[in-house]
This record gives sequence, structure tokens and C-alpha cells, in this order.
Amino acid sequence: MDKEPEILIIGTGRTTAFPEPDALQRLSERHIGFECMDSRSAARTYNILLAEGRNVSAAMLLPGSR
Repeated sequence: MDKEPEILIIGTGRTTAFPEPDALQRLSERHIGFECMDSRSAARTYNILLAEGRNVSAAMLLPGSR
């Protein structure tokens, strides 16, 4: 089984938005940190954390996909 990420970067399109609170609660319960930001910032942040050797994952959400 793969190790869960220590942080999940959530890209939300051109502007920052937040997923439903229950989804964020599940991440917290599993001790996975998360950051929500616009997708360009999310891609840059993901690459920086990955280059630092951090255990990071990214989710890029499509606008209107809720």
C-alpha cells in the first residue's frame, strides 16, 4: 500500500474556491494537510514541494465540477 501524502494541493481553476467541508474534514481526519489555491499557483507549489522531496499530491478541479 502506498503511503498517503502529507499534503494535498487543490487547484480550483482561475480563482481559489474550497471543496465541500465534509471532503476537507475527511482529509483532516487522515492527518493530510491541504491547501486550496488557483490552479496556476497549485502547479507551482506542487513542483516546489516535490523538488524539496516532500510527499505531496495534487488535485486539479475543473470549474463547475461540484
